[in-house]
Amino acid sequence: MDQASDLVLDPAQIDFICGGVSISAASCRADGLPSLMRAVGCRVAADRRTLNVLLAATPGAGVLDDVRHSGAVAVVFSQPSTHRTLQIKGRDARIAPAEAGDAELAGRYRDAFVDELRPLGYPEHVIRTVLGWPANDLVVLQFTAHALFVQTPGPHAGEALAEGGGGAGSGGAR
Repeated sequence: MDQASDLVLDPAQIDFICGGVSISAASCRADGLPSLMRAVGCRVAADRRTLNVLLAATPGAGVLDDVRHSGAVAVVFSQPSTHRTLQIKGRDARIAPAEAGDAELAGRYRDAFVDELRPLGYPEHVIRTVLGWPANDLVVLQFTAHALFVQTPGPHAGEALAEGGGGAGSGGAR
């Protein structure tokens, strides 16, 4: 069995990454130049190993191109009100078409992120503009979770919760 398939997200981690958190997906070119894109939602497959990160293809072209060439991706999920942050890395990322219901999922994500940021003083129209996307531009960045890290600022930042095998633990997603 591939070691990466041993990493299984727990229910608390899934709730966290599929909630109203900031989601940023990154990859890099062969020369190491990084690309970054704000995602507009996430769903986790029933196997609790496969992540489906929703992106707008046009502004996400750099990340998508890098993923096509390398398969490597790092996605950061951060809750602005607490700075609680998880990073999940994959080595087998691929681009898939959006599925039925993904546009609605992205809309629910946007609403949840507005609810997260509004108490911090961010105007709703700004958040909705930043996360705006045409439904026909939505694609899915799909990958198997290979490594999971706490990135919450503090003494445990950068600490691996799991990599390539073993349980993922709840770590920073509580």
